[in-house]
Amino acid sequence: MIGAVLLGLVVLLIGGCACVFWAERGGPRWARVVATVTLSASELLRNSDKKRRWGQNSSSQGDD
Repeated sequence: MIGAVLLGLVVLLIGGCACVFWAERGGPRWARVVATVTLSASELLRNSDKKRRWGQNSSSQGDD
């Protein structure tokens, strides 16, 4: 069951990357929409990771 979920996530990830690639080359409107969603999700994940890292660094600075 977990393997099927992970496989589904990988397929979605590859499909999103393919749509980003296709949209950059003038693909159809639906590919541009999927590319925008993919890039937005990527940005959200990147920002949440930066916030999490910042929180870890600020707490460790008090120990110095």
